[in-house]
Amino acid sequence: VRWMMYWIVFALFMTIETFTDLLISWFPFYYEVKMAFVIWLLFPYTRGASLLYRKFVHPTLSSKEKEIDTYIIQAKERGYEVMVHFGKRGLNLAATTAVQVATKSQGALAGRLRSFSMQDLRSIPDE
Repeated sequence: VRWMMYWIVFALFMTIETFTDLLISWFPFYYEVKMAFVIWLLFPYTRGASLLYRKFVHPTLSSKEKEIDTYIIQAKERGYEVMVHFGKRGLNLAATTAVQVATKSQGALAGRLRSFSMQDLRSIPDE
């Protein structure tokens, strides 16, 4: 449970840090403070990740639980629809490509077979 809390808080920190790096990375000791914060999150004696998770993350997730479940259900439904749509497009593309290749190769095969026709064989001297 402790590691789950740490990784959730750390993931949120990394998401926020992506944007804050662009804005405030020019502050003195910014990177040192950031390293100290990560160590504080990880250190077992301070239990920073547990503290932040219990004070902020868990209450927020608990209050938004119904909305999150609704979004997950919608994502599943849309994901299935998207997979079916792209699957059909992929199969259509593969079938079209197979027909085009077969059509082109049929002409090449016919040309090869013509080269071995009886007229060609008769033109070869009987040595």
